[in-house]
Amino acid sequence: MNPLFWWTKQLVILFVSGYFLYRGVRVMIGCYGLDDPFSFIMYFFSSSMLILVSASIMLYPLFRIYGRLADGGRNARSTPKKEDP
Repeated sequence: MNPLFWWTKQLVILFVSGYFLYRGVRVMIGCYGLDDPFSFIMYFFSSSMLILVSASIMLYPLFRIYGRLADGGRNARSTPKKEDP
């Protein structure tokens, strides 16, 4: 796999999930200004789920990038296997 494509994919996933995490926090802050209790509950739980899902998705590229940097840029898939003669 092309390293440029790999890094681009990881950064896109990271930034998109970061954007949705930001939106979830903004929705949760905004729901405290609502007057209707039913609307508050619905916005509160929906923003909680949005935060939970986006934070979970954000962990995927963070662990992958950390693994790539800790391994020195090599992983099991990128190193060619030696063939026995």
